Amino acid sequence: MKQFRLLVFFAGLLGCTNIPPEIKHSELESDGAISISSAQRQIERGEVNSSENTSLETLTISELMDEFGVPGVSLAVIHDFQIHWAKGYGAADVETGEVVDTETMFQAASISKPVAAMGVLQAVQTGLFRLDDDINDILESWTLEDEGFTQSRPVTPRTLTSHTSGLGDGFGFPGYDPGQPLPTTVQILEGHELSNVGTVFMEREPLTSYEYSGGGVTIMELALSDVHKRPFVDLMQEEVLDPLEMTRSSYAQPISSKHDTNAARAHNNKGESRGPKWHVYPEHAAAGLWTTPSDLARFIIEVQRSALGKSNRVLSQSTIQEMLNPVGVGPYAVGFSVSKEGEGWYFSHGGSNWGFRALLLAHKVKGYGLVIMTNADQGSIVLREISRRIQRTYDWDSFASAPERGY
Repeated sequence: MKQFRLLVFFAGLLGCTNIPPEIKHSELESDGAISISSAQRQIERGEVNSSENTSLETLTISELMDEFGVPGVSLAVIHDFQIHWAKGYGAADVETGEVVDTETMFQAASISKPVAAMGVLQAVQTGLFRLDDDINDILESWTLEDEGFTQSRPVTPRTLTSHTSGLGDGFGFPGYDPGQPLPTTVQILEGHELSNVGTVFMEREPLTSYEYSGGGVTIMELALSDVHKRPFVDLMQEEVLDPLEMTRSSYAQPISSKHDTNAARAHNNKGESRGPKWHVYPEHAAAGLWTTPSDLARFIIEVQRSALGKSNRVLSQSTIQEMLNPVGVGPYAVGFSVSKEGEGWYFSHGGSNWGFRALLLAHKVKGYGLVIMTNADQGSIVLREISRRIQRTYDWDSFASAPERGY
């Protein structure tokens, strides 16, 4: 298995740097920044100058993947509000030997949530509801029982998308074998026998504290479908994915046969096939997006450019701020986690599905970011190391220290 992964890696290294049209093609940047070839060499070979002295920092990407049983990795690097480069490494599927390229689709897992949040804000912007409306005034096909916790303030789209609604489900969705019957969205919320998770329930007043809630995002999925009067999968395609030219992205579950021809397989923590090629996630908004790092990079760039008033393909400059400013309790804005890293402020989200791990991280104002996706249960270790290398190579302010005070 180890030799096989190495062979596939080198095949990917030679042939899988497919460059989307918006990527800069020059080796040397006009602003004196690092060239694509130099950046790739440092990141791939572990030649990044740093002071961390970790046991992983000198391993090549191939060695990292082999060490942690990760057959495939795909990444996109954003620099100066553009995709600087994107590349695939290793095997999309150890059973077939298919190689990862930049068009290989991976499960985004919980990174589905911030993309869905853009759909929520698009509905707000067009007047279908307000961000602070009572969710029960928006829902038509189901009602959230408040358990006596909403006397002071209601559960709203803002609290559902920032995990501050007071829900106590803690979901976490394991997904379903492709052969299993799938529950409807309402059945998921009610803990129906077809569902493999419990009932969504309130356990505290909204905006009391932060508690991650996949169930809350699923409620928001149902509300969006109700107000648009069409399936969530279709409305997200039309209102968000198509306008952002995310052509290798879909919330369809299971994935279409057309897209599955270049979709990654799920692998366990040893890099072995988990049996079924992937799990199915009817919890579309919370866990169901299939996509690529390049498509997610397009999403990031739109958020960054919209925040500067330089683009409005989906949201206006004022509306996009809801995705970048925490709601006041916990670390989340509408969709994204927002935090200070070093001397910079970043928006981010991770993803963890059955056999898939992913990471999205981007600067609020400086126009850089990254997306890394893997097809194995131990992918998080590889994600973190590659992310560290990218940040170091491109001199992100996430590793900067405050200047000494002068008098």
